[in-house]
Parts: sequence; C-alpha cells; structure tokens
Amino acid sequence: MRKVILGALLACSILANAETTEGYKNPVIKGFYPDPSIVNVGDDFYLVNSSFGYFPGVPIFHSNDLVNWEQIGHVLDRESQLNLKTGSEWGGIYAPTIRYNDGVFYMITTNVSDKGNFIVHTTDPAKGWSEPVWLKQAGIDPSLYFEDGKCYMVSNPDVGIWLCEIDPMTGEQLTESRRIWDGTGARHPEAPHIYKKDGYYYLLIAEGGTEMGHSATIARSRNIYGPYTPNPANPILCHFNKEAQYNPIQGTGHADFVQAPDGSWWLVCLGFRLQNGNHHLLGRETFLAPVRWDENAWPVVNGNGTISLDMNVPTLPLHPFPAKPEKDEFNADKLGYKWVWLRNPDMSKYSLKNGKLTIQASPIKLDSYEGSPSMVLRRQEDISFRATTDVKLTNAGEGAETGMTVFTNGNSHYDLYITRLDDGKDAIVLRYRLNELTHIEKVIPLAKNSKSVVLRVEGSPNAYSFTYSLDGGKKFDYIASMNTRYLSTECAGGFTGTLIGLYATDEAGKASGAFDYFEYKPL
Repeated sequence: MRKVILGALLACSILANAETTEGYKNPVIKGFYPDPSIVNVGDDFYLVNSSFGYFPGVPIFHSNDLVNWEQIGHVLDRESQLNLKTGSEWGGIYAPTIRYNDGVFYMITTNVSDKGNFIVHTTDPAKGWSEPVWLKQAGIDPSLYFEDGKCYMVSNPDVGIWLCEIDPMTGEQLTESRRIWDGTGARHPEAPHIYKKDGYYYLLIAEGGTEMGHSATIARSRNIYGPYTPNPANPILCHFNKEAQYNPIQGTGHADFVQAPDGSWWLVCLGFRLQNGNHHLLGRETFLAPVRWDENAWPVVNGNGTISLDMNVPTLPLHPFPAKPEKDEFNADKLGYKWVWLRNPDMSKYSLKNGKLTIQASPIKLDSYEGSPSMVLRRQEDISFRATTDVKLTNAGEGAETGMTVFTNGNSHYDLYITRLDDGKDAIVLRYRLNELTHIEKVIPLAKNSKSVVLRVEGSPNAYSFTYSLDGGKKFDYIASMNTRYLSTECAGGFTGTLIGLYATDEAGKASGAFDYFEYKPL
C-alpha cells in the first residue's frame, strides 16, 4: 500500500509539473487586439486592448494563467463614455493602460476623435466602469503609476515622455508636466509605463513606429523625475534584426510587464503574423513572453529579446476556459462580446428574435466615414478560417443589399451579398472595393421569391474564396477567389485588422437582412 501511495503521489507531482512546463502558443489573444496592458490582482490577471474606431471600446480579458484568456466585456460600453461620431477605423481609442490601487481599477486611454486623454475607474472590471474624467496632459498612450498616495501620469506629447502628478478620480493635474526621457533616438517614442524594482524606477517605452521596426526599450533612475539611464542592451524586445528576420512574427513592441503571484515576471506585447509575403491582415495581436529580471539587473525578454509562435517555456499552472461554440445561433437576448460596430451604432436597427439576427438596412454605405452603417462585425482571428452565414433579404426595393463583408476599412473590403435587381428579382453579387476602385466580380441571378441563401468565405494565406449554397448548406458552388494582400495593412493602410461583418444597406432604409446563424471556424 505504501508503494501505491508513493506512486500515486509521484504521478500527481509529475502531472502538476507538466501542467506548469508544457509551454504555450502565441499569440495568446488572436486577431485585432493590439496595444495590450495588463495588471495582476491576487490570482487574477486583467488585460485591455485598443479598439480604435469600433464600439464598444477597450475589450477587457481575464485570466488565471496568462496563457488562457476570456473576454469579460468592454470598458467603454456606452456612448457617454465613447464618442465615435465621425472618423476612420483608425481614429477613436488608442492604447489603454489598466492599473489597480487600493481596491480600485483604473483605465487610462486616449480618444483621438474626441477630447484626448481620460480615465475611468471601477471596483469590479466585469460590472461596468465610470464616466470619463478628462486630463490636461496631452500625447497618446498614457499610463499611471501609484506610490505613497500619489498618482503619476506619463504620456508622449512633443515627441518625448512627460510626467505629471494627477488626481485619478477628478482628472485634476497637480504638478506641471516634466519631460523625463526622449528614448534611444528611434522615431515615435510612445507607450510609456513606469515600474519600481530594487529601488529603481524603470521606464519602459515603445520606439520605431508600429510597423516592422517596432521595439521596446527601457531606462531607469533612482528618482521618478529622472534623469533616466538607458539600458546598454536596448532594445529589449525587437524583431527588426538578423536573429528574427525569418520569424513569422514581426512588429513586436508596445509592451507591459506584470509580476505573477509566484514571483515570475512576464511581458505582454503586440506583434503581427505575416502571410502572403510580407503582408499582415489580422492586425496587431497580443503576445506573451517570460522575463528574467534579476535583482538590480535589467530585464531580459525570453533570453534574447525575441518571441516565437511555439513558446517552449515553463508556465504558471494552466486554467483553460471551456471552448466557445463556433456557431452563433443568435438565440441569446444580446450579441456576445466578440461582436462590435463601426463608430456609434443605432441599436434600433438590430434585433434578436426567434433565433435570428435581423439588421434593418441603412442608407449609410460601408464606404462612409460618417455615421455607422447597419453592420456588425467580429475579428478575423486566424490566417486560415471559414465563415458561413444563412441570410434572407426582405422588404427590399431596387439596389437594397444584405450579406457578408471581409472588412479592413471603408475603402478596402470584399462583399458577398444578395441584392434586389431592377427586374424585381434577387441576385448574389461578389464585389471588391480596393481603395479608389470598385469592381463587381460576378452577378448570379436567383429565382424570384427565392429562399434564404447560405454565403461563405474561406480564408487562406494567399486568398479569400467565396462560395454560396441554395440548399441550406449541403452543396456549395464556387464564385471566385481574391488575393488577400489587397486587404493587408501594407496595401489598405491604417493599423487595424480585418473583420468579418454582417450588414444591410438600402437607400430607402426599408429593407432588412435576416441572418439565421453565423459560424466562424479556424482551419
């Protein structure tokens, strides 16, 4: 019996050890979830991301192990917090920072389409956040540091990192802003975060711009106001070097440190995955790396300042969440957190009833930069995927349309939809919008009074392929394929990612699209 018990204990020990050393896959949050900021409270980690011109704003995630993340809501979930009336997809909310002090969570960020920098707060990140308090110090990517009853704010006005003391509840600036570091000389010094360790104040920033040359650099000082001495080994995170030139992850930077309850240090950062040559379509995603941070020493990211898709490193004990269904049957009373809108939506145009999502058409086109089209979207999270929906066009006049779009911005999207022709019949149409060019690839007439149509787009590294089904999804007919690169950041511009949208447009505003389900499946 003693041997049996000892054997069982040994097996448990091995299992527990395996649970903490099995490694993980990057990115830990896939798709257009850039500019991550993280905080640890007890056994819980919370992470926020930029959302730019999409509503609700600032998605917030929860984890117990840094590897598995579950979205628990949005920080900015009402129009009084987030004014996105006009502007492009890359306006709106820039990099947020989340911090915790004396029982209160704070989120500080910038709305470049409104009044600049502001703070909201809560005691429970999953149960709603306060109205904004606006801040005097300008720049983007603001962050907070708390010490001895004081709250300090850093941001990057005037192409440098500036510091002041504020009241985080009222937004009042209590001291004059002081310039504390200009970075190492690369362009766009931004994303500052302050940490204190071993008597030093460490100032972590991003440099190089948020493209291929992105990086993270660090400096330290015995005084929070400086002077700051840069790390001789800067940058501490960068893939714009020989060692990472063939790495499928590029553009790494905009990082934030966190210390886990076991004392280990970690870093979250953004990066993008290349496909179809040097193109990226998914946007900047959230990556995770271990950090060695010895006493009085500079932090070292993953041994050599690079990260990989397969991270064979020890982890915290893993706590995965139950898998989410790939198919949204639209049976809930509201859409899940993955769904977002462009700018501030008119929610009266969306209804969930009898297992269908009905979108009332709007005259606002997908190409418009004013107002919010009747369109709801979710991020493309995988280079290879399949998205399918069953849709019916109702109450339509000539030119009304409803369907699915692969959407990067108003000037760059591929649309597969049903439209009403001038003869009163419906047709399936595949349209490409490529910057200044619009091209109708194919028109497939349908029988009058046709039933709903199943539309599908399948993504691969090099192409989006479009198909349709008239028998409920049993048999799909091929329409055409289009190169992915035209929707990439490198071709379409901006710095947001590709999303898959369901929409309806109609000059008369009378038509609607009835969607029976939406399925997103990684391949």
